[in-house]
Amino acid sequence: MKHIIAFAGSNSSTSINKQLATYAASLVEGAEVKVLDLNDFELPLYGMDDELTHGIPDNAHKFLDFIKSTDGIVLSLAEHNGAYATVFKNLFDWMSRIDGKLWSDKPMLLMATSPGGRGGATALEIAQGRFGYMGGNIVGSFSLPSFGDNFSNGKITNEELNNQLLEEVEQFSESL
Repeated sequence: MKHIIAFAGSNSSTSINKQLATYAASLVEGAEVKVLDLNDFELPLYGMDDELTHGIPDNAHKFLDFIKSTDGIVLSLAEHNGAYATVFKNLFDWMSRIDGKLWSDKPMLLMATSPGGRGGATALEIAQGRFGYMGGNIVGSFSLPSFGDNFSNGKITNEELNNQLLEEVEQFSESL
């Protein structure tokens, strides 16, 4: 059985990206899913002085261990002011100090959603442009626009968008 992790690039207790990541991961047949919450990996704001004084926090190592020990990653990024959410960027920065190829070439389904019509597309584009340099193996991507109109009761309600996600999940599943 394959093991995958799913998480949102958000620390919101009601994260729509966590809902999307959880739903997408549930569609991967024959996989055991571990849903991670960034709130369980609290980290100080990254800074070189902090790293030199205190070292790299255990929570950065713990999260990176989840990545290294999984067969695949389902990640949905929150978009704040046209970029990743600070909590995700901070985790990303800390982990990159441990291993510059932090994604470890694990197959990744990369997604984003937002309440707006672009569905977090800007954060998704940034990640698609950057993650490959950091050991990212993006095998599928998906943007869900207008979350409130297209997602309800734990699933995508718009048939066309759901079919698009199913195609990306199939690609991801085949790469595991």
